[in-house]
Amino acid sequence: MAKLKKFNLEGREVGHVTIDDAFAQSEANGQMIKDYIVALRANARQWSASTKGRSEVSHSTKKPHPQKGGGRARQGSLVAPQYKGGGRVFAPKPKFDQHVRINKKQRQAVIRFLIGEKIKENKLHIIDDTELERPKTKTVAQFLKAVGLEKRVLFLGEGNFEKVESGKHAKTVSVHTNKHRNFMLSVRNLAKIEFALASNISGYDVLLANDIVVTEHALKELSHWLL
Repeated sequence: MAKLKKFNLEGREVGHVTIDDAFAQSEANGQMIKDYIVALRANARQWSASTKGRSEVSHSTKKPHPQKGGGRARQGSLVAPQYKGGGRVFAPKPKFDQHVRINKKQRQAVIRFLIGEKIKENKLHIIDDTELERPKTKTVAQFLKAVGLEKRVLFLGEGNFEKVESGKHAKTVSVHTNKHRNFMLSVRNLAKIEFALASNISGYDVLLANDIVVTEHALKELSHWLL
C-alpha cells in the first residue's frame, strides 16, 4: 500500500494517507487513452459555425458587367464567391448528432490509469480540508508555495451525496453543495489553478494538470468510483 503525504492549508505536513495499490498497478493501452481523449474533445465542440452559400446571400443577380467587349472574364453575378460579400464555398454549416459515445468502463480505466501515473511521479498530494471562513487567494498561494507546486494544479474536493429511494430501488445522487465555495473563489484568481469535484473530473482534466491536490474524502470518492 502506497503512502502519500497529507498537508494542511498552511502547507505543513500533518500525516500520511494510505492509498490502494490498484491505482498504481492499473493499465490502459495508448490507443484506448487516445480514443477517449479525442472523443472528449470532439464532444466539447459546439458545431454551431454557420456561413452562407451563394444561394443564401442577399445580393442582386444582375451581371456585374457586359459579357463581351470589355476584355474581362465573364461573370454571372455578385453572389459568386470571388466577390466581396459573395457566398462561401464548402464553408462550415451547423452539424447535429455528432456526439461520440464513451464506454463507461473505458472512461474509468483511463482515469484510473492517469491517476496511477500521477502517484508514481509523486504528483498527487493530499490536503486535509479546503474549507475557508472567507475567500482568500493569499492562503491558497501560500499553500502552493509551501508544497512547491508552481505549474498547472488541479484541486479536487468531495461532493455532497444523498440517498434517494424510489419504490424498491435506492440510488445515491450528487447534490449541490456550498462547502467549497470560498475555496473556489480563492482559486479562480490564480493562473492555471483549477478546482473541481472529484465526481465530475474527466481524463482530460487529469492529463492537463501537472499536479493534483485532493482532499482525503475526495480520494475515498475516487477509490469507490474507480476501484
